[in-house]
Amino acid sequence: MFEVSPQAQRIHAELPQTQCTRCGYPDCAAYARAIADEQAEINQCPPGGAEGIVRLARATGRAALPLNPENGTEGPRTVAVIDENWCIGCTLCIAACPTDAIVGSNKLMHTVIEPYCTGCELCVPVCPVDCISLENVTGERTGWQAWSLQQAHEALDRYEARTARLQREALEHDQRLEQKALAKLADLPSQTLGTEVDTEEKRKRAVIEAALARARAKRQTNDPSG
Repeated sequence: MFEVSPQAQRIHAELPQTQCTRCGYPDCAAYARAIADEQAEINQCPPGGAEGIVRLARATGRAALPLNPENGTEGPRTVAVIDENWCIGCTLCIAACPTDAIVGSNKLMHTVIEPYCTGCELCVPVCPVDCISLENVTGERTGWQAWSLQQAHEALDRYEARTARLQREALEHDQRLEQKALAKLADLPSQTLGTEVDTEEKRKRAVIEAALARARAKRQTNDPSG
């Protein structure tokens, strides 16, 4: 778990929480930490736009800057729309969505829950059949003018819930693998009859024990309660 400074928390509160990664960081929280640590500029968030930069300038005491074009351009808020006639049910967009705004199952049609979509655009490039388009839902309003504080809070709540779910599922997966490894270890004979067999059984045991050690270390690292 990351230690979040009060300054990073203040900065994080001024971001629109689209989790789009266009700032160059994996999520809004990571970008906020980078700004607080003076490792990133305050002009790297296209969804926040010019008003977002002003907000970050106030939060940090830095001078406002023009939006960095390398990170994108300010524009209206969009939502993803899936062409149901072309969707092949590959689930790649579901895995990419940071707020679990896309529902569907493998080989079944997917659809976007519009109120939950942040317009992050992360689902578009992963679609193998190009059946996802972006629809302007705020007209001429751009940046923070197109994004309410309530929407930002709801997006953050959904993102954090998804992150917690993925961590829980990964932990449960690792635990299942560990249980299988323990079962295999228990099945190995404690005594062997010949040198060649003995060497092979020792090799298997060493491989399994090494895998168990890695699984335990990974679990300790990823366990939120740790």
